[in-house]
Amino acid sequence: MENNFQVNADEYLPLRDVVFNTLRQAILTGEMKPGERLMEIHLANKLGVSRTPIREAIRKLELEGLVIMIPRRGAEVAQITWKNLKDVLEVRRALDVLAVELACDRMTQEELQELFGACEKFAEATKTKNAREIAQADVALHDLIVVSSRNNRLIQLVNNLAEQMYRYRFEYIKDASQHERLIQEHNDMYQSILRKDKEFAARAVRKHIDNQEEAIIRQLQLEKDSRA
Repeated sequence: MENNFQVNADEYLPLRDVVFNTLRQAILTGEMKPGERLMEIHLANKLGVSRTPIREAIRKLELEGLVIMIPRRGAEVAQITWKNLKDVLEVRRALDVLAVELACDRMTQEELQELFGACEKFAEATKTKNAREIAQADVALHDLIVVSSRNNRLIQLVNNLAEQMYRYRFEYIKDASQHERLIQEHNDMYQSILRKDKEFAARAVRKHIDNQEEAIIRQLQLEKDSRA
């Protein structure tokens, strides 16, 4: 199946960075599938660039773990493995619990209103059936909670995981049957912060991540079965 992504020119960025961002976004959103080969000539022709920025982009994507080099085959989009998924979500679970507990103490009234609005925007986004729009609404909501922690180290750690999380989040978002549950879980988190109930907030976040992990594993298994 032909990919629809195209290079988005940015006058402030070198071409190699524009190509890198284009390919990275295509991988994170699933436009380029796990196991798909990154053929330099094909990508250069598709994006209307020379092979040099393609080669440089592939090298950077390999460093990020989004691309792997296979002997005698070349570069491929890295698979989403259950081990990597569990590793990332274990860390994210701990960070999100800390963030929501701190948010119970530190979130301002204005930020609470923003979080309520973010919950509503997410619910509205699910009606569009547009996975990218839903994922962006989900990221915005969780970012509000993390930022309200006022802990710069925590914010930095969460940002470091953001790209990997986005890829897994996209797998989850694709399953429309999970959307109502997500809406309810977001509301539970909002209500717990509103009441400053740390115990309930931590429980809601753990449940949120646990359900996400189960759904992604189920989604990956379905995709694996469909390729068999």
